[in-house]
Amino acid sequence: MKHTPPIIALDFASAQETYAFLDRFQEEELFVKVGMELFYQEGPAILEKLQERGCRIFLDLKCHDIPTTVYKAMKRLAGFGVSLVNVHAAGGKQMMESALEGLEAGTPAGQKRPSLIAVTQLTSTSSEMLQHELLIERPLLDTVVHYSRLAEESGLDGVVCSVHEAEHIYRAVSLDFLTVTPGIRMADDKNNDQVRVATPSYAREKGVSAIVVGRSITQAEDPVSAYRRIGHEWEGTKA
Repeated sequence: MKHTPPIIALDFASAQETYAFLDRFQEEELFVKVGMELFYQEGPAILEKLQERGCRIFLDLKCHDIPTTVYKAMKRLAGFGVSLVNVHAAGGKQMMESALEGLEAGTPAGQKRPSLIAVTQLTSTSSEMLQHELLIERPLLDTVVHYSRLAEESGLDGVVCSVHEAEHIYRAVSLDFLTVTPGIRMADDKNNDQVRVATPSYAREKGVSAIVVGRSITQAEDPVSAYRRIGHEWEGTKA
């Protein structure tokens, strides 16, 4: 999964809006993220339609429940043919291990199982929120690194984290561990509701595996140009 193109977050309310957006892209082979809003509206059918369009898919449902429930959920998700799924690391080691077991049990024979990553802390989480609302006294970075180490020990392929945490994570885990980083913005974009954001070039410098980009592409006046601009900055190439 290293050196993937920017993953586009399809934060749309319906299949119709999604297809209208994707129709602009005729030459690119896209890697897209389907989150809760779109999946809960359209169900598994949206995944099949996206695959028919040649898209690789990160199914971003952030499962977090008791181990048995997550095992059963992942066993079902494994049959959708997506490239990447995730859970919340806060569910603990047993839950993460069960998620991986479910994926392996549900992946059809002869197919590669989806990569499994764990959310460490959401990019909307600040140190103040962690301490005053969640009553977690350890520094934010400490929790992210600890969750990353737990995820690797559980057999997972990587984590969702902020770009700013990646280099610290790689001091605690192997270099082939995936770091998938949302909160990507161009330097002239608004941060909106995300606190820990970064540019594509900064993400590249920090050695992350993949970047997830939403509004900087989906709400751009020219989404294709924005996607290509971000891609060039991510790859370190000239437009």
